[in-house]
Amino acid sequence: MAGAARRVLAAARPVDRVDRIPLLEALGRVSAVTIRASFPVPRFSRATWDGFAFRSRSSRGATPRRPATFRVVGEVFADRGYARSLRPDEAVAIAAGGRLPPGADTMIIFEETSREGSSIQVPRFVRTGERVALTGADFGRGQVLVRRGEVLDPATVGSLGAIGRTSLAVVARPRVAVLPNGNELVAPGGRLHGDQIFETNNLTLGGVVRAAGGIPAPHTPLGDDPRRIEGAVRRALAASDLVLVTGGSSVGEHDYAPEVFPRIGRVLFHGVAVRPGKPTIVAESRGKLMIGMPGHPTSALSNSFWLLLPLVRRLGQLPGPGWTDGVCRLERAGDHPSPDLSVVVPLRVSGGRGYPTYHGSHAVTGLRGVNAFAVMAPGSRPWRRGQTIRVHLLPEPIAAPRDAAG
Repeated sequence: MAGAARRVLAAARPVDRVDRIPLLEALGRVSAVTIRASFPVPRFSRATWDGFAFRSRSSRGATPRRPATFRVVGEVFADRGYARSLRPDEAVAIAAGGRLPPGADTMIIFEETSREGSSIQVPRFVRTGERVALTGADFGRGQVLVRRGEVLDPATVGSLGAIGRTSLAVVARPRVAVLPNGNELVAPGGRLHGDQIFETNNLTLGGVVRAAGGIPAPHTPLGDDPRRIEGAVRRALAASDLVLVTGGSSVGEHDYAPEVFPRIGRVLFHGVAVRPGKPTIVAESRGKLMIGMPGHPTSALSNSFWLLLPLVRRLGQLPGPGWTDGVCRLERAGDHPSPDLSVVVPLRVSGGRGYPTYHGSHAVTGLRGVNAFAVMAPGSRPWRRGQTIRVHLLPEPIAAPRDAAG
């Protein structure tokens, strides 16, 4: 299982397309460029509180008994300064964000002073730069604000806005085609006939793709016709960065992915030592990957946790697999181990307690409320109630919130 994931990630070619988007939409995206500050911020020394600005040295020796006295000669607002240079015995009232007038190098808040007419008394020595943001204190001209490949957080987006930018070049989101396969499948909203069922993998896998930073491209279900499947896969490869075919990856009479994939590209492997999802097949064509996944809803979704989530993130140049590692104490016994397969165990984790949820590969509700998964190694002993195990905690919105699960 781990080896299969490594081979898939090693074969993935990250998207090299670029989108230019408004900064308001840039949170969580990956910067495609390195940007340096075109000017310092602040562009001028400014007050960080409301108070009075003056020359620091004029307050030297001041005490509550013998305060320094300054004559208030004007006001400074955040949008309007004071042009004249202050004399040693002068001060100006200044609002937070206001530019320090020429000659001033410090300030004191209103509450620390007393006022008599047009003068104020300062009861202590106020050091240079107190309650002042000096020019370039946030960042200087030429400083790197964002590097290529960096994921944008709110502060980084704000720093770009502080130099007047309104848009940014970011790595394009990978497009992932989902092609369900099976004569029995009907898209939701259609009409069922005979023994047909509604197809759900477009919805579940599409949700994982979107949460991993990709754009799902759903397709209507394909019948069990190898020529139609091959044509649909080729078209999807031309329009997408990754193609998922659900169903038809095993060795049954109507399982055509193992027949179709070799005609389109090079098969990396067919079969993974994992349950569920053993018949998974992966192939590569002109730098793009095709993955044949199980058609059973829970098998496909379970596979998406350990294979699809990190793969889509890799394609979109996002760091890490998408989950975080942790531990939990089992409140129920886990799944049955296998002598030669890894077993993926979906869990609800809440307050450090884990609840296995799986009840059959056919049942999509078996993963409802799941926010983590664990892997039983081949040949493991059965997990017991009360046992502490290592888990991979899934991100929202794939996962149910951990304080609501259980």
